[in-house]
Amino acid sequence: MIRRIVLPSGEKIPVLGQGTWHLAEVREQREAEIAALRLGLELGMTLIDTAEMYAEGETERLVGDAIGGRRDQVFLISKVLPSHASHQGTIDACTASLRRLKTDRLDMYLLHWRGSVPLRQTIEAFVELKERGWIRHWGVSNFDVMDLIELWRIPSGPDAQTDQVLYNLAHRSPEYNLLPWCREQDLPVMSYSPMDQGDLLSHPAVRGVAERNDITPAQVALAWVLRQPLVCAIPKSGSAARVQQNAAAAAIRLSPEDLTELDLAFPPPIKARPLETL
Repeated sequence: MIRRIVLPSGEKIPVLGQGTWHLAEVREQREAEIAALRLGLELGMTLIDTAEMYAEGETERLVGDAIGGRRDQVFLISKVLPSHASHQGTIDACTASLRRLKTDRLDMYLLHWRGSVPLRQTIEAFVELKERGWIRHWGVSNFDVMDLIELWRIPSGPDAQTDQVLYNLAHRSPEYNLLPWCREQDLPVMSYSPMDQGDLLSHPAVRGVAERNDITPAQVALAWVLRQPLVCAIPKSGSAARVQQNAAAAAIRLSPEDLTELDLAFPPPIKARPLETL
């Protein structure tokens, strides 16, 4: 069983899900990637995150094939590009995502990042999509504290269910003010790239903690992110073996000694810094 966190709506989602950025980019890997996603579902990682941008829509098509016959088991998230985020553009983008995913609804729809379209237009479109039953919840991605404060001033803005951001050992800026603000609002934060696209796995400190605990560096990176309250993570993997390792990380608790060692290698922020993105 994978621990769950509670959305503001009261619905519970797994603390560990599956990301899909960079899946569906190599045709020869498609079947292995589908098998990895299906294994993740069996292991309890029933949250799957994707986006219209990924592989120009091919990733959504891959996810649609992976969840065929299992749609009701999945908490499915996709994202709208800021260039599509006008009122009608958001509705059109959602229509296209639903078609590629072969489903009649999304469990969560996110604005991928802020662009030039007024935020109010996007939120009004999200509200309409929810009324139509095409999405069940909505949220945002790559929003810093001031963005969220602005969102909260818009009618229906506080109905957002998550903020998906870059957060890992190498990118700790959210700890200074974003995570505390979100905790005050009971707003879960979703960590993308929790292993820093694999760069953390060769770091001596991460490897040292892994060896001492007889776990993998990837599990160290995931367990470190998941130590925070109201934080979930969506690591990407197209490998069944890696998916199994990721699922096991949800039960790992790092010791105070482990956390101190990691703090020395990756110091926590001592002042506010702009939110980093990939």
